Amino acid sequence: MKAGVLASGRVHLEEVAAPRAGPGEIVVAMRASGICGTDLEKARGNYRATGRIGHEPTGIVSEVGSGVNGISAGMRVFVHHHVPCYACPVCRSGMYTFCPTYQSTNIDPGGFAEFFRVPEPNVRRGAVLPLPDALTDEEGTFIEPLGCCLEALWATPFQPGMRALVIGLGPIGLLYLRLLRAAGASGLAASDLSPARRKAALASGADVVFDPRGAPSKASPQGGTSQGSLVDFDLVVVATGAPQAIADGIQRCRRGGTVNLFGLPERGSHLDTDMQELYLRGIRLVPTYATTERGTSHALELLASRRVVVRDLITHRFPLDQLPEAFAMAARTEEAIKVVVTAGSGSGVKPPPETVSPKA
Repeated sequence: MKAGVLASGRVHLEEVAAPRAGPGEIVVAMRASGICGTDLEKARGNYRATGRIGHEPTGIVSEVGSGVNGISAGMRVFVHHHVPCYACPVCRSGMYTFCPTYQSTNIDPGGFAEFFRVPEPNVRRGAVLPLPDALTDEEGTFIEPLGCCLEALWATPFQPGMRALVIGLGPIGLLYLRLLRAAGASGLAASDLSPARRKAALASGADVVFDPRGAPSKASPQGGTSQGSLVDFDLVVVATGAPQAIADGIQRCRRGGTVNLFGLPERGSHLDTDMQELYLRGIRLVPTYATTERGTSHALELLASRRVVVRDLITHRFPLDQLPEAFAMAARTEEAIKVVVTAGSGSGVKPPPETVSPKA
């Protein structure tokens, strides 16, 4: 079978043996899998974790191992690639995604493959979710990234009515914006260097967008453009790892507010900020990473109910046999938002738009 492999900084396809389901395991035929920013960082060599790629897959269960209950061949499912142990000191503190064994529970050989095996711990701990008819295979690829946004939001003291800012408007930043709007944020702002990404943020529910190097542009007359509207946020989400963006987020956060460090920093990068000011203003820095079964289950509910709409975020789709081309497109930030790899045929074309409001 064909499977995507990362080697020497290059993504390519290889012919590998098809996986078989052992006791407690299942095998899934991939239908769709999104390219995540983490996949791109792995290809760039800026990620210390495993080089396995593809962790947003949906598919059809093709084989069920002995001892598996509640899952049968032919089921359409989403599969989460990691599960915590729920027993170690880290898990007992509630920091499940930082569990030492979390990353060892991975689908094999990854989500960019014709078939992938789901390990027994993932099956047993609820990482396999049946997809309802209301959710397409491609929409299901957003379950994992939306789950990551949910875990991040739950780690902050966010409440409806709070003012929020998202810095960094890649696919995850735009998705986080839509979640914040659905969760009841007010005065929702967004910042990015890219004009195309700022435009996408307005379509994702932002009241005001701005280039951090210049003046803001508003979504409506009610959006506001004064400098005062761009500071003193209750929550600042930094969905990029750029140290300057983190420093900017700290400056725009109110006293006693929270800065969620969501994006992956460059390896070896350092934050240059006035630590005394950070201390005296009482700013909370909250790093978050990945998601759990709680996050993916709730994400599925939000997507299926259309409280968070995502289909219009997919700008390109590629078949598996064009995986290198799909990665190349995903890296073109002025052209692509979300790139999805499918098991079917295609040529990197944009799917039909969906007109449902992101504020629904």
